[in-house]
Amino acid sequence: MIQLKNISYQVADRSLLNDVNWTINPGKRVALIGPNGAGKTTLLRLLSRKLPIQDGEILQPKDYQIGYLPQEEVSFGRDSVLKETLAANSRLTDLESEISILQDQLTCNELSSEEQQNLANRMGIVEEQFSMLGGYEIEGRAKKILTGLGFKNSEFSDPISTKSGGWRMRVYLARILLMNPDLLLLDEPTNHLDIESLEWLENYLSDYRGSMIIVSHDRFFIDRLGDEIAELDHGQLTHYPGKYSFYKEQKAIRLEQLLKKVEEIQNERERLTTFINRFRYKNTKAVQVQDRVKRLKKLETVVLPKATSTISFQIISPQKSYKDVCIMKDVSFRYAEDWVLQNINLQLYRGEKAALVGVNGEGKTTLTRLLFKQLIPEAGEILIGERVEIGYYAQHQIDALNLENTVYKEVESMVADIYRTRIRDILGVFKLSGDDIEKKVAVLSGGEKARVSLAKILLSPVNFLLMDEPTNHLDLHSKEALERALSHYDGTLLIISHDRYFLDKLISIVYELKNGQLRRFEGNYSDYLRKKSENQTIALDNSVHKKSKIREDKERKRLEAEARQKISEERNRLRSQIEVLEIEIEELEKEKSQLEAKMADPEFYKDQENSARCGKRYQELQIKIPDLMSAWEIRQANFERLLVGIKTN
Repeated sequence: MIQLKNISYQVADRSLLNDVNWTINPGKRVALIGPNGAGKTTLLRLLSRKLPIQDGEILQPKDYQIGYLPQEEVSFGRDSVLKETLAANSRLTDLESEISILQDQLTCNELSSEEQQNLANRMGIVEEQFSMLGGYEIEGRAKKILTGLGFKNSEFSDPISTKSGGWRMRVYLARILLMNPDLLLLDEPTNHLDIESLEWLENYLSDYRGSMIIVSHDRFFIDRLGDEIAELDHGQLTHYPGKYSFYKEQKAIRLEQLLKKVEEIQNERERLTTFINRFRYKNTKAVQVQDRVKRLKKLETVVLPKATSTISFQIISPQKSYKDVCIMKDVSFRYAEDWVLQNINLQLYRGEKAALVGVNGEGKTTLTRLLFKQLIPEAGEILIGERVEIGYYAQHQIDALNLENTVYKEVESMVADIYRTRIRDILGVFKLSGDDIEKKVAVLSGGEKARVSLAKILLSPVNFLLMDEPTNHLDLHSKEALERALSHYDGTLLIISHDRYFLDKLISIVYELKNGQLRRFEGNYSDYLRKKSENQTIALDNSVHKKSKIREDKERKRLEAEARQKISEERNRLRSQIEVLEIEIEELEKEKSQLEAKMADPEFYKDQENSARCGKRYQELQIKIPDLMSAWEIRQANFERLLVGIKTN
């Protein structure tokens, strides 16, 4: 295990970590959460020794290996994608180089037999070490990881310099996974992944045997992988055993308990103080007063966590659209020769909330730009309904901001009247408050500009929102505020997002874009995953069946024989039940007839006790015989159906 003891860290006059103590046991999976700027990345950099420790100590076993994936882009050499990935294990790289040198030396004809023998012996030792460290399997593992992260086989030999920053981060992630370290530190690993590679990473990490600390705003990701939540806030680290959903519940319970404890302590303090003040100068009460003074000093001081602002806001459509919001009919589009979209059909009605999913490069953003009329389809038609006002949020929308405006004025320029008095509050939700809202847009960072653009779209008078990755620059608090607002939005929503937890809370339709085709799934994102898995299973089954037709026929015949056998058994069971019922009905009807004959004789009623007993039995038979007849009719009907091969329940 690795231990952090009394770790403190300051940046300028600001304290990020205050006496943090933490033991990370083997195999532990921890999601490290907290607001932006709380010090999560700093804590990971201290663990990975990328930052020097200011105060405290970190204890770890000898030869303990840590793999760290940072948020910021890392530097690489000039080798290919595959070779840069294989550089994860420098020991193997050195051994491979030595093997290559030894092979060249052994081909030299000028060596003496003794020199050749020495080289051969050394070669044997080096090759054995290389084999023991998994050298002969490592390239296969590297290719498997790269494929899972979205690389094609043809890209393995591409120079790393030809890849974008996001793809280089995938290579670095592959390198760290290939290291198989004792402790894996992942700082926002989902930032550069599409949903397909993200799901692959989740499956890969679910089988990972080492310890993991994950910093991520993707709640679906941390809920699936994290066994424990560590929350860093105001320099303190608080642990919650359980997943993110459990953490949310326990945090609320813990706060409620703290508030109750504070109230109890305050009440006790007031009671003791009242007694002390009342009897301070009475000699007869001196002992009691001193006792209460001591108890007052010993009262526990409970520090409540600093409250996080919980501003909520609602998005309301100023004008309702007609029922049909948008229709795409057989739409096709291409930028060059290859089609991006082919024969796309999509229909959204007022109030529907849909997600558009698919791997990067499939054309999701292209589809939203077509709906917003930034692009014109080459074939098909796009119909936008009556009274539909579209608001479009996408990463490139920040280019449409007026750089000379202040943040407040830029948002105010398009705000709907109903939001005009709440501009400051809503900007605060997106971490734009105080002096920040008076800054010019030009001086903002890319993330801040994106949040201004998001606030501007949300507060504008629209009733159809197209949103392309709206949560990219938001912390968990801001995401949850946006989530609440969109969940109550009465307009129509089509959203592209990699945040599956966010999608699960919002949407009821999933459109999957794959190979230029669009498929519709009813339900939220989890429903979509389940149906997709079922479809893949069916497809796999169909493939297996095609390859083994003979086995399928045999199995079908076996099942048919079993079904016939079951029908036969059921028929025999019903026949037996029918026969038993018929005998019982016949006997009871005979008994009833006998009772009726007795009851017709006036002498019968002289024995009152016997006549009463027979009368009671007669009433029982009047109820029981019809019940048995109903049971007989049901079984007879089922029996007749089985005779003609009809299966019944």
